[in-house]
Amino acid sequence: MQKLLHLLIIGCFFIGYSQETEDPSAEGPFSQLIIRGAILINGNGAPPIGPVDITVEHDKIVGIDVVGYPGVKINEAKRPKLKTGGKEIDAQGQYVLPGFIDMHGHIGGVSQGAEWEYVFKLWLAHGVTTVREPSGRGVEYTTDLKHKSKKNEIIAPRILAYTGFGQGSKKPISTAEEAREWVRQNAKNGADGIKFFGAEPEIMKAALDENKKLGLRSACHHAQLSVARWNVLHSARAGLTTMEHWYGLPEALFNDRTVQNYPLDYNYQNEQHRFGEAGKLWKQAAAPYTDHWNAVLNELIDLDFTLVPTFNIYEASRDLHRARRAEWHEDYTLPSLWRFYQPSKISHGSYWHFWGTEEEVQWKENYSLWMTFINEYKNRGGRVTTGSDSGFIFQLYGFAYIRELELLREAGFHPLEVIRAATLNGAEALGIENQTGSVEIGKDADFVIIAENPLENLKVLYGTGAIKLTEDNEVVRVGGVKYTIRQGVVYHAKKLLSEVKQLVDAAKEKENFKLTQPGK
Repeated sequence: MQKLLHLLIIGCFFIGYSQETEDPSAEGPFSQLIIRGAILINGNGAPPIGPVDITVEHDKIVGIDVVGYPGVKINEAKRPKLKTGGKEIDAQGQYVLPGFIDMHGHIGGVSQGAEWEYVFKLWLAHGVTTVREPSGRGVEYTTDLKHKSKKNEIIAPRILAYTGFGQGSKKPISTAEEAREWVRQNAKNGADGIKFFGAEPEIMKAALDENKKLGLRSACHHAQLSVARWNVLHSARAGLTTMEHWYGLPEALFNDRTVQNYPLDYNYQNEQHRFGEAGKLWKQAAAPYTDHWNAVLNELIDLDFTLVPTFNIYEASRDLHRARRAEWHEDYTLPSLWRFYQPSKISHGSYWHFWGTEEEVQWKENYSLWMTFINEYKNRGGRVTTGSDSGFIFQLYGFAYIRELELLREAGFHPLEVIRAATLNGAEALGIENQTGSVEIGKDADFVIIAENPLENLKVLYGTGAIKLTEDNEVVRVGGVKYTIRQGVVYHAKKLLSEVKQLVDAAKEKENFKLTQPGK
């Protein structure tokens, strides 16, 4: 009886009203939803157009109508009519984009103390309507959240589950047949794909071949322990669909060596060694636009390979102070997460043993070469997508995703190309472009609505907004996503952020916690 009552409350919440609160953070889906008078920035690379009325029935887009011209009174006769029980959103002068796709989104973590409610609300508050989790707490945990999201039982984005290769196996996978069997079982468990970290070449070949036969997709963080024998080119040729970060790509570009130039006292378990030397790696690869550099780039494009650079997750390497002092930490970073970020000899990514100017200069040069490759890959028709890998190295869920958009812009992407990387490119890489990624009739109702123009300033997409000086010489905050709509469910982004702040405040009060800088 208690479970039935709980389900009834959830049902009321998601059909547009709630008996528990006068200001719900989520409403819908509705029998009809009309977004009125918006300027549409689509995910297909098209320039903005508006005013348009976008009509949704239940969770599908059924109409996109141009209803006038900028600065001219809207022609009411052209507008779709609101039906009984429908809902309107007045978006006149505001901007509508397709829902964002985070291609590398871990759903919190035990070590971070970040649970799914906290993570999902931060993502949705920043316009993220679809998340691919590249391994996490296990396929059962993730697919359970995936199904609950699909049924609107929880506040959450659409979820795709990529299981870490070997996760859940009773023993290490040591043969090709064991790899194939694990892949088959992973598919039976309901996973959408696999996340690899590298393995013996024959095992990688077998696993990727079996995964491809089953029609599933794959990602790989080419870990340094395996990359000398298996780099990005090997993976792409074997059927991998996306590479994460940058590992394995410089190694594919080597032309005068076969391994990274490790110092002779290097130890992979020493995180400062690991990340400090990584900052020197791109300079060891072929120079941009040389024959070998071009050959690798062009072959990856020919293989329809997708790059997920996650620039943001390494940004502290080139500017630790900036990442550590980001303004959102104070209100939105959990105490447990803040502790997880701090220098440690036993935590992955906490490599601040003695991080200084020399390391940061190396990483700035690293970024320049890395970004050159990513931008040229895009220019020649290669697919680049947007992933954040939040929850590590001072990068916070949602906020880090917007920072990734800014870093794609720094790499040379036009703002419209940035939006395409964040939307349609991600949908294509996941094989769900018929569902989401652009605003088209027949697709799911996944939208971001914001009052400011993000093409002029991507910072307005941050939950904390952007600073602006008014004509009256007053400093104000503008922006922040207003609504995120996922499959017809309308999420009030600022309300979600307020709820996250309440969670953080409660955790701080319970622990008598005050955010301080290390060493103080």
